[in-house]
Amino acid sequence: MTFQLNRSPSAPRHSRGFTLIEVMVTVAIVAILAAIALPNYREYVLRGQIVDATNGLSVMQANMERHFQDNRTYNTNGTFTSPCLVAANLRTIGNFVLSCAATPTATAYTLVATGSGAADGFIYTVTQQSVRATTGVGTGSGWSTCASAWVTKKGQVCPT
Repeated sequence: MTFQLNRSPSAPRHSRGFTLIEVMVTVAIVAILAAIALPNYREYVLRGQIVDATNGLSVMQANMERHFQDNRTYNTNGTFTSPCLVAANLRTIGNFVLSCAATPTATAYTLVATGSGAADGFIYTVTQQSVRATTGVGTGSGWSTCASAWVTKKGQVCPT
């Protein structure tokens, strides 16, 4: 014996798919997560680019000291070119260009890393006495300058 259900037009049907409310709630959740995640991701990427600047300055400082040991001057000596005066394309690391603030003297120099692109406005310096400074921090809020250290993350306090 077989039974057959008689469906009337007023009987509830099981719908398939999503309702408009469910889709809107999902979109709202994704928008909230994106609003939180994107700024944090930008800061994360920027901190990675800042490492390029600080590492590049450290390497260039070591090259300047090596040049001084060999030539007893930070400036160009005969055919030995100061690392500050090497072609600019050889001094580009990531989004930063390394240079000297001025032509190095026999006993002094100041190295500068200037940011571009996502790191635009960030400027880091170091001198022959290893005095590190952050003189520019771009347009991002929460970053601070410091005359005695490199600021490498948002909210970092300058040591006194």
